[in-house]
Amino acid sequence: MPFKDFLLNDGRKIPAIGFGSWKIPKDVATGQVGQAIDLGFDHLDTAQVYRNEEEVGQAIKESGLARKDLWITTKWSGVDDKDPLTSVKESLEKLGIDYIDLYLIHHPRLTKGDIPGTWKKMEELHKAGYVKSIGVSNFSKEDLQELLASATIKPVVNQILLHPYVIKSTTPLLKYLKEQHIVPEGYSTLIPLTSKPGGPVDKPVNKIAKRLNVKPEQVLLAWSHAKEAVIVTTSSRKERLEGYLDVGDITLTKEDVKAIDDAGAKGELWDERKQKWSVAAKYLAAAGLIGYLVYSKL
Repeated sequence: MPFKDFLLNDGRKIPAIGFGSWKIPKDVATGQVGQAIDLGFDHLDTAQVYRNEEEVGQAIKESGLARKDLWITTKWSGVDDKDPLTSVKESLEKLGIDYIDLYLIHHPRLTKGDIPGTWKKMEELHKAGYVKSIGVSNFSKEDLQELLASATIKPVVNQILLHPYVIKSTTPLLKYLKEQHIVPEGYSTLIPLTSKPGGPVDKPVNKIAKRLNVKPEQVLLAWSHAKEAVIVTTSSRKERLEGYLDVGDITLTKEDVKAIDDAGAKGELWDERKQKWSVAAKYLAAAGLIGYLVYSKL
């Protein structure tokens, strides 16, 4: 069965899987986004800083779909130090639409230490009708607590890095989001396959994939879905996108999710140790160089 929409805390429903335009070059963006729409993606995710909003807008136009049939997310990324109001107007023009379904603060550092003040500007965009829903991206629990302390409109989502090798450190945030009725959106969920192949996560993912007769990337996206996160993913390949949409038919058991979580935690611990060893090695190398220089002058 297809994916079911997620209910947001403002009463609106967001499609459970979105096609992201991050890292897609301008010259192929319209074609790739158009392909995704043709295959059935009705949720498009872009951002000011991706610099391909015009191309996404062209694909929307060429699709011939009614505006209400597509969910469009974009983000205020602080490009050229433009404020949210200036940025949202430019995004609307580039996308060729009269409202944005979901507008996000791309990163807390863009607020320059004033999360409450920046969020108020987002609330004003919502009240003015430029955007239907507002949210955040890459916010920590502490960032959200600061925001919620003075907010009159609660963020509907927090788009975050979400893959097994960060699940140990991300679980407290996911728990807090659930308590606050803020839906997580997960990006880069396929990192164990694309950037960290051969790690501990491979074993349970491949085992589950073989049992269910699906592909490893489908298992990872199903894992993200099991975390009650909106999936944000991308590919230039038609067959991969078709496989991603089929993830709505895949259900992992609690044991499956735990096996992937446990393997991810091992990998995360290993990464932490490697980072510490790398820092220690740099200090030792520096100390050795200083020692050599001192000794050579004796």
